[in-house]
Amino acid sequence: MGIVAVTGVTGTVGRLAADALSYAGVPFRMLARSPERAPRFPNSDVAACSYGDTSAARAALEGVDTLLMVSAAENAERLREHVAFVDAAAAAGVRHIVYTSFFGAAPDATFTLARDHFATEERIAGSGMSYTFLRDNLYLDFVEYLVGDDDVIRGPAGHGRAAMVARADVARVAAVAVQRPEQHRNVAYDLTGPEELTMAEVAEKLTSHLGRAVSFHDETVEEAYESRKKWHAPQWQYDAWVSTYTAIAAGELAGVSGDVERVTGRRPLSFDEYLAGER
Repeated sequence: MGIVAVTGVTGTVGRLAADALSYAGVPFRMLARSPERAPRFPNSDVAACSYGDTSAARAALEGVDTLLMVSAAENAERLREHVAFVDAAAAAGVRHIVYTSFFGAAPDATFTLARDHFATEERIAGSGMSYTFLRDNLYLDFVEYLVGDDDVIRGPAGHGRAAMVARADVARVAAVAVQRPEQHRNVAYDLTGPEELTMAEVAEKLTSHLGRAVSFHDETVEEAYESRKKWHAPQWQYDAWVSTYTAIAAGELAGVSGDVERVTGRRPLSFDEYLAGER
C-alpha cells in the first residue's frame, strides 16, 4: 500500500477514519485547512491545504497514492472547490480517491446538494484516477438537531422514509476502502443504517430517548420556506434545508443497503443503538 492521505480530519468522519487507520498501524498524511486543529497520531503527519487552493493541495498530495476526500462543508462554492481539489489530486499523481458522496446522487436529485455530489463524482470518474464513492444517507448524528425549540420536527417529508446512517459507520467503510483500494475499485456503495424510518417514527424514538414529547409536523413546501426565514441564509441554503425533507417525501432516501456490513463485516448501527450511545 502506498501513501494514504485523509481530509476532513477536524470533522467527525475524517477524524474517525484517521483514528481507525492509526489503530490499524497504517501511516497516513492528514490534510487540513487549519493544521493546528488536526488530531495527533504517532504514525501520521499534517499538511496545510484547502480544497480551493490548487497549488497548496497539489503540494500536499505529492507522493500520495490513495486519498480519502471527505466532502467540504456546505457552502456556495463547494462544487468549485471540489473540482479544483480533484484536479489537483490528479495532477499530483494520486491513483485512487475514496469520496464521501450522497445517497441517490444524480443531476436531477430532489435534494439540491446531491446534485453537486453527482457533479463531483463525474469529475473524479473522468480524471483518470480510480475511485470508491461512499453515498451516505442522512446522518443519524444529525437527527436530534432537526428538533426545534418547541420539540417539533418540521418539514415537508410526508410519510417518506430515510435509511439514515451513523457517521461512525461511514468512517469504518472509508478506512477499509483506503487500505484496500484494489478491492473497492470503481464502485459506489450506498451507506445506510439497518432500517428506514419516517419522521414521525424518528419523533417517537426521540420521545422515548429524551424523556419528553417530540412530534413531527408535516409542513407544506411553502410553510417550510416561511418557517426557515427566522434564520438569515442565502437562497441556496433554504433550498437545501427544504429539499432534505422533500427528498424524503419523494422516496429518494428510502431503501436499506447491506453495503456497510459487506465492506466492514459489521452491521451498521440502528437509531436506537446510536441514541443508546453505542458507537
